[in-house]
This record gives sequence, C-alpha cells and structure tokens, in this order.
Amino acid sequence: MSSLIKKVISTAKAPAAIGPYSQAVLVDKTMYISGQIGMDPSSGQLVPGGVTEEAKQALKNMGEILKAAGCDYTHVVKTTVLLADINDFNAVNEVYKQYFKSNFPARAAYQVAALPKGGRVEIEAIAISGLPTKS
Repeated sequence: MSSLIKKVISTAKAPAAIGPYSQAVLVDKTMYISGQIGMDPSSGQLVPGGVTEEAKQALKNMGEILKAAGCDYTHVVKTTVLLADINDFNAVNEVYKQYFKSNFPARAAYQVAALPKGGRVEIEAIAISGLPTKS
C-alpha cells in the first residue's frame, strides 16, 4: 500500500501567509491553494483600484503559486470566489475570464461579511498537477 505525500508549496512571488496556514498544499497530484486577496507581495498591502485591480492581483498571486508547483491556470479544477459585495460579481467575472479562458473550472461565489485586510475579493482554488497544459 502506497502512502500519500503531503508537500507545502511556497513562493516569495506571492504574499506570505498572514496566519498559520500555507500558500498551498500538494497531496499526491491535488493542490489546495489558500485564498488569495489582492495583496502586492512586495509591499504586503492591497493594490489600489478597487475590486477589479484586487481580482487581477489575487489571480496573479494564484498564478505564481501554481507556477511554483509546476502548474498553470489550466490545472485548476475548482475555485471559490469570496466577495465583500455580491454586486461586484460581474466586475470580477470580467477579470476572471482573462485568466480562465476555456474548459472553465467549477466555481462557487459568495458574499461574505468581511475579508482580510479589508479586501473586496478573495479567490481560492484546487488544482491537479500532471494534467496537460492545453485548454
């Protein structure tokens, strides 16, 4: 019987965890990526420009974590989008479709009471390593 390997994925190109968690954890071929907010990894502050810019930065951060595990956006099979205001849903979708272009991952979106650092959007994901990178 083989045992599963758990590996922490971390990169300086995405914001460091602001609590007791990892940027991502890879178990066998499944990677669980912690929620990413629109935080600039170099300053530790939210990017200016509101929900659109925060969504871009959150997805850029996710991309860097994917890259650290040898993956890209085509490996993502499920995302969860957390919004401070559900009325931002369409604006976030416009950004989201720039990163996920076809064979879209499954997704849920929720309005929440508050996000870390006063953010407007947070996005978490599950990805499968070893998938072909074609969309």
